[in-house]
Amino acid sequence: MVVTLIIACEVAFWVLLAAGLALRYLARKPRLGAAVLLCEPLLEVVLLAATAADLRGGAEGDWTHGLAAVYIGFTVAYGHYLIKWADGHFAHRFAGGPPPVKPPRYGAARAVHEWKMFGRTLLAAVIALGLLQAAVWYVGDAGRSESLVTWQSRMLLVAGISLVVALSYTVRPKRAPGAREAGGARP
Repeated sequence: MVVTLIIACEVAFWVLLAAGLALRYLARKPRLGAAVLLCEPLLEVVLLAATAADLRGGAEGDWTHGLAAVYIGFTVAYGHYLIKWADGHFAHRFAGGPPPVKPPRYGAARAVHEWKMFGRTLLAAVIALGLLQAAVWYVGDAGRSESLVTWQSRMLLVAGISLVVALSYTVRPKRAPGAREAGGARP
C-alpha cells in the first residue's frame, strides 16, 4: 500500500506541477496556477499520515516506510528547486520568457552550486532521519523497525557522497576548456 501511495504522490506531484504551470502561462491565470502549486505540500502530508496509520495498524516498519520518509525528505528539500526549474523552462517555452539559467559548469561558480546541492541533500537527509527516527520510536519494537534503521544509514551515506562531490569541486575545480589552453598545464 505504501509503495503505491509513493508512486501516486510522485505522479500527482508532476500532474499538479504541469497543471499549475499551464494555468499560470497558457491560461494566463497566475493566481490560480500559484494556488495549484501550493497544493504540492499536501501530497507529503497525505503520505506521512498514511504511513503513520499503516504503522499504527501494526505493520512492520519495512523498506516501504523507509522509502516514504526518504521521499518526503527529498521532496521537501528539492521541491521548490524543482518547481523553480520547471517554471523557468515552461515560461521560456510557452510564454516567451528568457532562457532558463543553467547551472555553472566550471570553476568557483560550480563549486558554489555543488555546495548548494549538498545543502539540499543534507536537509533531505535530516528530514528523512528525523522521520525515520520518529517511526522507530512510534513502532517501539527494535525487531519491527530494523529496516528503518537501515534507511538511516543509507541517508547518511547519500549525504556523505554529496559532501565528497562538493568538496571535490572546491579542492579541484573543473576548468573551462579554453582556460586549460590559456592557463597551461596544471602543476
